[in-house]
Amino acid sequence: MKTSIYILVFLFSISLSGQSLKKLLKKHNTESVAYISVEMTKANPNYVLLDARELKEYKVSHLKNAIHVGYKAFNLKETISKLTNKDATIVVYCSLGIRSEDIAEKLQKSGYKKVYNLYGGIFEWKNNGNVVFDTQNNPTNKVHAFNKE
Repeated sequence: MKTSIYILVFLFSISLSGQSLKKLLKKHNTESVAYISVEMTKANPNYVLLDARELKEYKVSHLKNAIHVGYKAFNLKETISKLTNKDATIVVYCSLGIRSEDIAEKLQKSGYKKVYNLYGGIFEWKNNGNVVFDTQNNPTNKVHAFNKE
């Protein structure tokens, strides 16, 4: 059952490419945080990657070296303690780029100057042929969706 959900969600996410993804993000985001593309993120391994999804999503797969910060249980003080350099370039991601904007806004308000929202999130990352990792840091093809919808 879980595998079929992952496959369905992955196929659904492929259909969200281009204009549909753009419309979805426009509907839910204020664009208060600049987007960064998958290509630009991949090109610079020095970015600090923050995963703004729930822990169960992160455990299924995440970007290499990403720090899980969550969304519902996001703790700004705890996150700030992990990010001591306010001039570091930070890329926040979630499934598509909606929840990550909220977390990125909080970081900006806390004085971080170079905070970006990964356009299309982990689905865009995976759909562009990039690798995601499980909790044992093994490559995986699974990507957990935010919800069944």
